[in-house]
Amino acid sequence: MKYRTLGKSGLKVSVVGVGTWQFGGEWGRNYVQSEVDAILGRAQELGINLIDTAECYGDHLSESLIGESIQGNRDKWILATKFGHQFHNPFERTDAFRAEDIVKQLDLSLRALKTDYIDLYQFHSGPDAAFDQDALWTTLDKQVQAGKVLHLGISIGSNENIHQTSRAASVNASAIQVVYNRLDRKPEREVFPACEADNLGVLARVPLASGLLSGKYKPGASFAANDVRSRRDREQLEAQMLEVEAIRRDEVPAGTDMAAWALAWCLKHPAVTSVIPGCKDVAQVEANAAAVALVEEGHPQDA
Repeated sequence: MKYRTLGKSGLKVSVVGVGTWQFGGEWGRNYVQSEVDAILGRAQELGINLIDTAECYGDHLSESLIGESIQGNRDKWILATKFGHQFHNPFERTDAFRAEDIVKQLDLSLRALKTDYIDLYQFHSGPDAAFDQDALWTTLDKQVQAGKVLHLGISIGSNENIHQTSRAASVNASAIQVVYNRLDRKPEREVFPACEADNLGVLARVPLASGLLSGKYKPGASFAANDVRSRRDREQLEAQMLEVEAIRRDEVPAGTDMAAWALAWCLKHPAVTSVIPGCKDVAQVEANAAAVALVEEGHPQDA
């Protein structure tokens, strides 16, 4: 495994992390504790030390499964979670960005994760009006002072949200999370230059384009009703699958696993600290970690 420094936080994170939205039950299956234990156990063996989750992945369900799994070796992990949404039912949430909401959510996250601190606590894809509340960030600073949060981050909803990115330093955030992959390069225009200028770490989410860059899906593929991908625009999805076919043909070297190539492609950008792909089983953890072999030395954030 390779490691990089996550911006001003100073955290040394593995270049491949574990995204855990799937543990919340919105990606076509439900998970039991033994499955999560196996996934995270193998991830740790492979040198992965970063887990990204959120309070709204199944109303703290993902966090609870993670907390149970790592409670014996919490110190081996960098835990990143998020706040700002109240889960009601699958694919149904409401915003909860008031200062009083945050304290409640944080305490519930700490309880679910079976820990007394969060390494990276992230504003979760909220609107600019919610982001611009001084009371919100004052409250979060108090949680940092209390030791319940070590570092603050911002998970931007739009991958072109320069408003929140450019104000990260002023709210004491040290990392930006953003959608970035070979099919979606929008952050390269403004977000990444801003991150580099302000020494903000970058967590690239959806680096496999919701699995499309895994090489598994062909044009015409469909998804079950309980899979979040079934809710996407069908024409756009089909167009992306066709683009993936072209990328596989024209860009991926012969004999190279497409998923590993796609993750390494993200990690080449000088602004990107780590990718946080989801993984449905141990085999996918291993496939994700294998991308490290394609990651070149000499990145500006190398730890």
